Amino acid sequence: MSKKTIQTDNAPAAIGPYSQGVITGRLLFTSGQLPIDPATGKIPEGSIEDKAHLVFKNLAVIAKKAGISLDNIVKTTVFLADINDFSAVNQVYAQYFKEPFPARSAFQVAALPLGADVEMEAVFQL
Repeated sequence: MSKKTIQTDNAPAAIGPYSQGVITGRLLFTSGQLPIDPATGKIPEGSIEDKAHLVFKNLAVIAKKAGISLDNIVKTTVFLADINDFSAVNQVYAQYFKEPFPARSAFQVAALPLGADVEMEAVFQL
């Protein structure tokens, strides 16, 4: 099966040898998106809610480049530096989806790249 990479300057540039997204078949897989402002390449100061919104913004521009939207998400994985942020991130998460909700995994990790508080990857149906 062939694959096509997705790349947009409107989302943070990869900080390693990986693609922002890869389409294979009828699915788009995104790399984990950190709350990086694509204009500055930095994680801005702010609340965990602000950072979660920025993660969704980054996912949305990758989806847009593929011709779809966040409504096409079928599965997400949420990585948290502190599981105590789960409730706050969940409240932001709920603002982006309606039923039927995507499948989701969420868990605390020892650390995230660039000292981030939250990271999310998604699988979209094309």
